[in-house]
Amino acid sequence: QVQLVESGGGLVQAGGSLRLSCAASGDTFTIHALGWFRQAPGKEREFVGAISWTFRSTTYADSVKGRFTISRGNRKNTVYLQMNNLEPGDTAVYYCATRGPLVREYNYWGQGTQVTVSS
Repeated sequence: QVQLVESGGGLVQAGGSLRLSCAASGDTFTIHALGWFRQAPGKEREFVGAISWTFRSTTYADSVKGRFTISRGNRKNTVYLQMNNLEPGDTAVYYCATRGPLVREYNYWGQGTQVTVSS
């Protein structure tokens, strides 16, 4: 099993920045990709972006492309979501999740961290 803990959420004004962290532990050798998702009140969960665990290639949703960056840090089991030029529409609970190879579903999830962007 993989355990995930997010941190770094908070309140920020529009145009500001936040960096979220996702620390993975447990059977990290099973991770193929780590994704970031978000869910705003009354809305469905939305894919934000993902990083390949081994090759560190990234992909992003169009809504955040150019503003958000996912990276895997020197503490190699920690992944970051750098969010710049935040907008009120980015307000949501942000989750990280992992999936293994040969599967499409993300099956391990963190508890989430709240990001609130004020206008």
